[in-house]
Amino acid sequence: MAKAADTIQTTIEQYTTAGNQAFKDGVEKSLTALNDINAQSKQNLEAAVASVTAAAKGAETLGAQAIAYSKKSVEDTVSAAKSLTGAKTVQEVVELQTAWAKSAMEGYLAEMNKASEVVAASMKDLMVPLNTRVTATIEKFQAVR
Repeated sequence: MAKAADTIQTTIEQYTTAGNQAFKDGVEKSLTALNDINAQSKQNLEAAVASVTAAAKGAETLGAQAIAYSKKSVEDTVSAAKSLTGAKTVQEVVELQTAWAKSAMEGYLAEMNKASEVVAASMKDLMVPLNTRVTATIEKFQAVR
Protein backbone atom coordinates (compact mmCIF):
# COMPACT_ATOMS: atom_id res chain seq x y z
CA MET A 1 0.00 0.00 0.00
CA ALA A 2 2.85 2.34 0.74
CA LYS A 3 4.22 1.62 -2.70
CA ALA A 4 0.89 2.56 -4.29
CA ALA A 5 0.79 5.80 -2.28
CA ASP A 6 4.33 6.62 -3.40
CA THR A 7 3.37 5.94 -7.01
CA ILE A 8 0.32 8.18 -6.71
CA GLN A 9 2.41 10.88 -5.02
CA THR A 10 5.04 10.69 -7.79
CA THR A 11 2.39 10.81 -10.50
CA ILE A 12 0.73 13.85 -8.88
CA GLU A 13 4.08 15.63 -8.62
CA GLN A 14 4.85 14.88 -12.28
CA TYR A 15 1.47 16.22 -13.41
CA THR A 16 1.84 19.28 -11.19
CA THR A 17 5.32 19.98 -12.51
CA ALA A 18 4.20 19.49 -16.13
CA GLY A 19 1.13 21.68 -15.57
CA ASN A 20 3.20 24.43 -13.96
CA GLN A 21 5.72 24.31 -16.80
CA ALA A 22 2.98 24.42 -19.44
CA PHE A 23 1.36 27.39 -17.69
CA LYS A 24 4.73 29.18 -17.43
CA ASP A 25 5.44 28.52 -21.12
CA GLY A 26 1.99 29.78 -22.09
CA VAL A 27 2.42 32.97 -20.08
CA GLU A 28 5.85 33.59 -21.61
CA LYS A 29 4.50 33.06 -25.13
CA SER A 30 1.60 35.40 -24.39
CA LEU A 31 3.92 38.10 -23.06
CA THR A 32 6.19 37.73 -26.08
CA ALA A 33 3.19 38.05 -28.39
CA LEU A 34 1.97 41.13 -26.50
CA ASN A 35 5.42 42.72 -26.78
CA ASP A 36 5.42 42.01 -30.52
CA ILE A 37 1.96 43.52 -30.87
CA ASN A 38 3.05 46.61 -28.92
CA ALA A 39 6.10 47.01 -31.15
CA GLN A 40 3.93 46.62 -34.26
CA SER A 41 1.43 49.15 -32.92
CA LYS A 42 4.18 51.65 -32.18
CA GLN A 43 5.62 51.26 -35.68
CA ASN A 44 2.13 51.59 -37.18
CA LEU A 45 1.52 54.78 -35.21
CA GLU A 46 4.88 56.18 -36.31
CA ALA A 47 3.99 55.38 -39.93
CA ALA A 48 0.62 57.10 -39.54
CA VAL A 49 2.30 60.19 -38.07
CA ALA A 50 4.82 60.25 -40.92
CA SER A 51 1.98 59.89 -43.41
CA VAL A 52 -0.05 62.72 -41.87
CA THR A 53 3.09 64.89 -41.76
CA ALA A 54 3.65 64.30 -45.48
CA ALA A 55 0.00 65.13 -46.19
CA ALA A 56 0.21 68.32 -44.14
CA LYS A 57 3.37 69.34 -45.98
CA GLY A 58 1.60 68.78 -49.31
CA ALA A 59 -1.44 70.75 -48.15
CA GLU A 60 0.82 73.58 -47.02
CA THR A 61 2.57 73.66 -50.39
CA LEU A 62 -0.76 73.56 -52.20
CA GLY A 63 -2.11 76.38 -50.03
CA ALA A 64 0.94 78.53 -50.64
CA GLN A 65 0.63 77.99 -54.39
CA ALA A 66 -3.07 78.84 -54.30
CA ILE A 67 -2.41 82.07 -52.41
CA ALA A 68 0.37 83.06 -54.82
CA TYR A 69 -1.85 82.30 -57.81
CA SER A 70 -4.76 84.26 -56.34
CA LYS A 71 -2.53 87.26 -55.72
CA LYS A 72 -1.13 87.12 -59.25
CA SER A 73 -4.62 86.66 -60.69
CA VAL A 74 -5.93 89.73 -58.86
CA GLU A 75 -2.94 91.77 -60.01
CA ASP A 76 -3.44 90.63 -63.60
CA THR A 77 -7.15 91.43 -63.43
CA VAL A 78 -6.47 94.93 -62.09
CA SER A 79 -3.88 95.46 -64.80
CA ALA A 80 -6.32 94.27 -67.47
CA ALA A 81 -9.02 96.56 -66.12
CA LYS A 82 -6.64 99.51 -66.30
CA SER A 83 -5.77 98.59 -69.87
CA LEU A 84 -9.46 98.35 -70.77
CA THR A 85 -10.17 101.79 -69.36
CA GLY A 86 -7.44 103.23 -71.58
CA ALA A 87 -8.81 101.64 -74.76
CA LYS A 88 -9.86 104.10 -77.44
CA THR A 89 -12.05 101.88 -79.62
CA VAL A 90 -14.42 98.96 -79.19
CA GLN A 91 -12.08 96.85 -81.30
CA GLU A 92 -9.23 97.60 -78.89
CA VAL A 93 -11.46 96.68 -75.90
CA VAL A 94 -12.37 93.36 -77.53
CA GLU A 95 -8.71 92.60 -78.31
CA LEU A 96 -7.58 93.49 -74.78
CA GLN A 97 -10.41 91.47 -73.23
CA THR A 98 -9.65 88.48 -75.48
CA ALA A 99 -5.91 88.64 -74.68
CA TRP A 100 -6.64 88.87 -70.95
CA ALA A 101 -9.13 85.98 -71.06
CA LYS A 102 -6.66 83.82 -72.98
CA SER A 103 -3.86 84.68 -70.57
CA ALA A 104 -6.09 84.06 -67.54
CA MET A 105 -7.19 80.66 -68.87
CA GLU A 106 -3.62 79.61 -69.68
CA GLY A 107 -2.50 80.72 -66.22
CA TYR A 108 -5.35 78.82 -64.60
CA LEU A 109 -4.55 75.63 -66.52
CA ALA A 110 -0.86 75.93 -65.66
CA GLU A 111 -1.76 76.41 -62.02
CA MET A 112 -4.05 73.37 -62.05
CA ASN A 113 -1.22 71.30 -63.57
CA LYS A 114 1.12 72.44 -60.81
CA ALA A 115 -1.52 71.68 -58.20
CA SER A 116 -2.15 68.19 -59.55
CA GLU A 117 1.63 67.54 -59.52
CA VAL A 118 1.78 68.62 -55.87
CA VAL A 119 -1.19 66.41 -54.99
CA ALA A 120 0.34 63.43 -56.80
CA ALA A 121 3.70 63.94 -55.08
CA SER A 122 1.99 64.34 -51.70
CA MET A 123 -0.02 61.16 -52.19
CA LYS A 124 3.15 59.30 -53.11
CA ASP A 125 4.97 60.66 -50.05
CA LEU A 126 2.16 59.91 -47.64
CA MET A 127 1.71 56.35 -48.90
CA VAL A 128 5.38 55.35 -48.45
CA PRO A 129 5.26 54.84 -44.64
CA LEU A 130 1.87 53.12 -44.85
CA ASN A 131 3.02 50.78 -47.61
CA THR A 132 6.12 49.96 -45.59
CA ARG A 133 4.01 48.95 -42.60
CA VAL A 134 1.60 46.90 -44.71
CA THR A 135 4.53 45.09 -46.31
CA ALA A 136 6.10 44.41 -42.91
CA THR A 137 2.80 43.08 -41.56
CA ILE A 138 2.28 40.80 -44.55
CA GLU A 139 5.83 39.49 -44.21
CA LYS A 140 5.25 38.85 -40.49
CA PHE A 141 2.07 36.87 -41.21
CA GLN A 142 3.78 34.90 -43.97
CA ALA A 143 6.68 34.07 -41.65
CA VAL A 144 4.22 32.64 -39.12
CA ARG A 145 2.66 30.32 -41.71
